[in-house]
Amino acid sequence: MTDCIERPMETFDVAIVGAGPAGSSCAAFCALDGLRALVLEREKFPREKVCGDCLNPSSWGVLRRLGIADRARQLPHAILSTVEFIAIGGQKVIVGLPSGEESLRAIKRSLFDALVMSRARDLGAQIHEETTVTALTAAANGAGWQIETNQGPTFAARVLVGADGRNSTVARLCNLLPRPARERVALQSHIPLPAGFGSRVVLQFLREGYSGQAPVNNDELNLCLVSKPSDISALRRWAEQCFSLPHDHSWHTITPLTRIALSPAHDKLFMVGDAARVVEPFTGEGIYYALRSGELAAQAIVKAVRGSYDVDPLKEYAQAHAAMYRGRLWVNGLARAAVLSPRIASSLIHAARVQPMLRSLTAKIVSPCSGGL
Repeated sequence: MTDCIERPMETFDVAIVGAGPAGSSCAAFCALDGLRALVLEREKFPREKVCGDCLNPSSWGVLRRLGIADRARQLPHAILSTVEFIAIGGQKVIVGLPSGEESLRAIKRSLFDALVMSRARDLGAQIHEETTVTALTAAANGAGWQIETNQGPTFAARVLVGADGRNSTVARLCNLLPRPARERVALQSHIPLPAGFGSRVVLQFLREGYSGQAPVNNDELNLCLVSKPSDISALRRWAEQCFSLPHDHSWHTITPLTRIALSPAHDKLFMVGDAARVVEPFTGEGIYYALRSGELAAQAIVKAVRGSYDVDPLKEYAQAHAAMYRGRLWVNGLARAAVLSPRIASSLIHAARVQPMLRSLTAKIVSPCSGGL
């Protein structure tokens, strides 16, 4: 009888939990710098994700550094030329958006996320889909982490990255996840593109909350609804009537929309994307924050693994992460008010006829930034 031989634990420089834009960009940049990267993803790609699907102009710099900007532009998409704010009473403010190759575009997450993940794989990252992390153990000697999964094998990594979203398993297993505030809920679906909708993004304030609408290709519209849980049924009925949807139309849902931010840097643990800080979908910047935080974390991880640095990589990443959001997070409060006090938020559109607030807001959100290294 042949003795059973126990396989040795596979060891990586970095293990990343979550293969969305944050996790895959982190893995890709780590691999580009020669690190052995592991990505553990609980779902099977391609898959849809509750999102406004808008790719902020700031994202293109990160995509160029990943070598996939041209491939992203070749995906089915819509180029968005204006954003239209609509008050409860129907009053509108229309703001133009940047044009050119680095314009605001909408791309379905099933396509975009699969592209970024495939780039990480092509660069050498080892990716395990349909794999759920079940336990995390920090090595007693500070050497790294042991990671157990539902698929059986246990992995070891010198550094761990939580890239698994607002309800992060990594944060929960590490006792870092704060109690969520479930005061609002979002529904999202892709529906047939209404005739004559054009190349606009619509942010529409309603008595029950607000709706975001953007075409993602020549045939489909991304429709998002945000409200208090008590009002979501009424908001859903509005959408069914407005867009001629059947009563049994299928929606994706997500909650909480926001939660207390986590420190993005811990001993041999980095948090990226929504796992660190959840931003309001109203801003359309979530994908950029995911991509860029993954890149920033990779820069710090490479230094930490190689031991070649003058400034503590954890501190450096935390500072860069904070700087990325600086001056923009007040928009979260505006969008929250759009749901909890929709009449007040709607009144801002009236004020915008004499004050350039919404125009300045839009310019700040969609202006390309270098995001340089």
